[in-house]
Amino acid sequence: MHRTFLFSKIHHCTLTETNLEYVGSISIDQTLLDAAGILPYEQVQVVNMNNGERLVTYAIPAPTDSGAVELNGAAARLGTRGDRVIIMTYAQLAPEEIEGFQPQVVLVDQNNHITDDPPTVNHSAPELCLT
Repeated sequence: MHRTFLFSKIHHCTLTETNLEYVGSISIDQTLLDAAGILPYEQVQVVNMNNGERLVTYAIPAPTDSGAVELNGAAARLGTRGDRVIIMTYAQLAPEEIEGFQPQVVLVDQNNHITDDPPTVNHSAPELCLT
């Protein structure tokens, strides 16, 4: 039996654009894709922190170091420029792969550049973690 686990996450990205007329998907800076281990055309789940919308689409690369995170096609209706989003992938793991597995978590700043600084946390709930 395989179980589904978070494989990677780009945490607290800022949408830089939406493009309703594009055929579909989400464009993500190639640097962020590489850091998270997300491949072009891989399925991703996008969670919009501003409005609670969740969607499943596929990732396409945006220019390296551009900071671009753009919702395209119908997904463009589920966010607006400046919204904060979390982009996640999942993996099916066999029992022997589970022990010691850790997802790849990529933290970004307000310009979608990789940072080591953890996001602001609700200090009334210190037990929260970044995964």
